[in-house]
Amino acid sequence: MPLGDGGGLHMALLVGVAGFLVATAAGSLYDVRLLPVALALGLLICIGVLVVRFPVAVSAAWLLLAGTSPEMWLGDLMPGYENTITAVVKVIGLALVGVCVLRYGPRLDTVNPAFAFMAMFITGLAHGLWPTLTPMDSVRSLIGSAAPFAFSFSRLSRRWCHAIITATIWVSPVIVMFGVLLAAAGLRPLFTDADGVLRLEGSTHPAFLGGFAMTGVYAALVELYRDGRNKHLVMIVVNFVILIASGARAPLACALVVTAAAFFMLKSTQFQARRRIPLVLAGALLLPVAVGLASGSSSIRLLNVLSSEAGDLSGRDLIWPKFEAAWDASPIVGWGIGAGKNVVDPDSLLARLLGTTAAHNEYLRMGVDGGYFGLALLILMMAVWAIRWTRNARPTDRFIMRAVFICFAVHSFTDNTLIAATASVLFAWISAVFARGELEREAAVSGLRASVAAERRGDAAQVA
Repeated sequence: MPLGDGGGLHMALLVGVAGFLVATAAGSLYDVRLLPVALALGLLICIGVLVVRFPVAVSAAWLLLAGTSPEMWLGDLMPGYENTITAVVKVIGLALVGVCVLRYGPRLDTVNPAFAFMAMFITGLAHGLWPTLTPMDSVRSLIGSAAPFAFSFSRLSRRWCHAIITATIWVSPVIVMFGVLLAAAGLRPLFTDADGVLRLEGSTHPAFLGGFAMTGVYAALVELYRDGRNKHLVMIVVNFVILIASGARAPLACALVVTAAAFFMLKSTQFQARRRIPLVLAGALLLPVAVGLASGSSSIRLLNVLSSEAGDLSGRDLIWPKFEAAWDASPIVGWGIGAGKNVVDPDSLLARLLGTTAAHNEYLRMGVDGGYFGLALLILMMAVWAIRWTRNARPTDRFIMRAVFICFAVHSFTDNTLIAATASVLFAWISAVFARGELEREAAVSGLRASVAAERRGDAAQVA
């Protein structure tokens, strides 16, 4: 049972306060070195009270914070602590999951993809880990891999779902606005310039910004087909503009495919065809303009690519053979969760040349981590998860969400879709949409039962 605002929650707070008083007394009487521990406990209690009292606002704020990528802008101020900052952000997210479970109650999500990562972790330990991967490193990778899916283990509330969906729509504009402030303060440039190609990055990396904007398009598109409000249409355009400026090609392609599929194939009484036609015509008119701009030299990455002046900008052809060889060395069960992070030596010439040790291909990374078994299990559970929680959803929700999962599967061939910060935002939003759909289904079932019961009572009164 959820604690809510009842006695269980108050009791937990009283226990915490009692612990603080005991720690303070122990430090005063026995060892003053315990006083900092008491102060830290008191600070945690204060923060805990705010989080438990306002889980909706705190969860939305956490999503926006995660979107700004503090491991990058804060990492600039604290070099060497990037991994620690990333871990802290994910731990905060997991703590919020615990708070949501306490407030709203648990949900048995038996088809959650997190279980696939747990299976890969177990098979990796049984088989033997990658030579440079320790069990503790594998545990940390397991937590990091499963964390984005954790919100689906809580029932959640309508207000929570609405807040997370709204924050997802706004996360990329917030990143850009925060990036403007950082640039004005001289802390971080708003654009990155690689080989004369400009890319908007805000407070994060251009590829991450593109991923957040892509998710923002998805979120606004779902809401547009639910209520037809122009504000969602405006946010679709805003996120597309940010997507183009970021130069993230795969996210842009995915967003275009999902949006076009919804525009041309999906019926909606809230967003009718007569409202879509002018938008489609405007897009068709802008296409020749883009092609014309791309015909010459351009400093905008997307147009640079369209003009065929750019080849493989991420070095995938250089790094993929490393992962293929590691996978071939243990093809069935792989080398354990986290092995993909150790395939390329961070001090090697290749890592320094590319500026990364990531595969830019989740199928290769999962193949190294879990082999064919782990990869097949993860794909199966992702598919079943999507089908399970959209089966009884609104037709528009079901169509768009399943299209999102299909594009996610394609996108995973060229990007780090499961370990990047974008995964935390994407799957928090997906969990919110799934939870809202389940709440609507439960409300419909309850309403139907109440109607049937009332009808039976009326029939019994007439007979009497």
